[in-house]
Amino acid sequence: MSDSDPRVGDPRVADVRARLEAAHAASAAPTEKAAAKLASQNKLYVRDRIALLVDEGSFVEDGRFANALAPGLPADGVVTGRGTVDGRPVIVIANDPTVKAGSWGARTVEKIVRATEMALREELPVFWFVDSAGARITDQVEMFPGRRGAGRIFHNQVALSGKVPQICCLFGPSAAGGAYIPSFTDLLIMVEGNASMYLGSPRMAEMVVGERVSLEEMGGARMHCTVSGVGDILASDDEEAIELAKLYFSYVPQNWHSPVPSYAGESPSAPLTRASVPERESQPFDVHDVIDGLVDDDSFFEIKALFAPELVVGFGRMDGETVGIVANNSAVKGGVLFTDSADKAARFIWLCDAYSIPLVYLADVPGFMIGSEVERGGIIRHGAKMVSAVSSATVPQFCVVVRKAYGAGLYAMGGPGFGPDATIALPTARIAVMGPEAAVNAVYANKIAEVEAAEGAEARDSYVAERRREYEQDVDLERLAADLVIDQVVEPEALREELLHRLRYAAHRDRAFATKRRGIPPV
Repeated sequence: MSDSDPRVGDPRVADVRARLEAAHAASAAPTEKAAAKLASQNKLYVRDRIALLVDEGSFVEDGRFANALAPGLPADGVVTGRGTVDGRPVIVIANDPTVKAGSWGARTVEKIVRATEMALREELPVFWFVDSAGARITDQVEMFPGRRGAGRIFHNQVALSGKVPQICCLFGPSAAGGAYIPSFTDLLIMVEGNASMYLGSPRMAEMVVGERVSLEEMGGARMHCTVSGVGDILASDDEEAIELAKLYFSYVPQNWHSPVPSYAGESPSAPLTRASVPERESQPFDVHDVIDGLVDDDSFFEIKALFAPELVVGFGRMDGETVGIVANNSAVKGGVLFTDSADKAARFIWLCDAYSIPLVYLADVPGFMIGSEVERGGIIRHGAKMVSAVSSATVPQFCVVVRKAYGAGLYAMGGPGFGPDATIALPTARIAVMGPEAAVNAVYANKIAEVEAAEGAEARDSYVAERRREYEQDVDLERLAADLVIDQVVEPEALREELLHRLRYAAHRDRAFATKRRGIPPV
């Protein structure tokens, strides 16, 4: 056969094929040593993680041959591409911890930037699978300072915020500047025992500030989900984290102007009854029982359950439609609002408002915490942040006064002054500047002391009881309804149906708030 015979192969093409096949195979599976390390850490390989997320056969990868000319850097340590999750198209960005601990090089950053640009162009949700030791110092000039450097990733994440869902599973470390990637996402799921976030490692902290601290204490998953509030959900392993990410995705729309997914409606796991809510406001109870009586069976998806648990936030479904729940929990710290609970509420309200998810507030709140410690911690500033979020939200909002709603707590829980679609009260509800006991003591302290000094303890108690009776008459629930402070009073067993009717009617309400470039919220 002559050289011109088409059946004769070109050795240069054969060489290219061989090298590409080798480069492709290098990122197809971990080395034996890397696989053993993953197994010892109870971690999945990056491609196995993606396979659990996306529909079978749907993933299309970009940039698989990134840095193929450099030995030991298959795909440059990150897998990017697109696929479908339950039939819905998404972008996936997943670090490969078997490649230099998932660290970033110049092409790693370029792949991530391109993936976020695709998400912006097509308004596609982004799943971030983070497991990275941070930037490679050897590549810093190429990947750190320029217009398409690592900073562009954060810029694009901020541009994506509120436009499309961003969901992060943190399987391992997220170090230094890379720690900001999870913090810019809508939901951060952290795997206990493996996930960590920190701007400086424990070794760096010891060198720079002289602090000796363990990785778990400074940036571990449980710490971030309970103390700092950066983490939203604590998962036991990779599989649970991915399953939770997919479940969360079922509650949110494809992007900011797409409809929220609908499902077949179900009855609550246990209907509300008059016994569900204790009539004495001083008796604590778990508000999860009320939530479960309102939402479809087993549909409540709680967010930040381990952080500031005096306030409960999360998604539920009512007759198959997603709603956001913000509820005071008197079983924890009496349901008082603290700085952390205000932050938790504000971010969740912004999330619901971004994706057109109606909000239901379940108020049983004595107000914001008082005292020098919380004042020094900025309780006014944090409380203003929550009130700002409630005020500016344009989705349908319903305030349900379950029991007490005192002081600025009424405002923070979407009370009448903030234009909710309706303020609904149970017969156990009380609305006032403060509770009767505190009010009487505040107004009549000097007189109470005079009566006690002149007539004794029995006369004092009688005087206090009379003043308390007058105060309670002044804020009587029937009077509040008669004065149109309250739009409706219903028994617990009728609350779900009342809300369902009102949610349907409010579904197409006007979404305008104010004409301006933007507000300047407290931070």
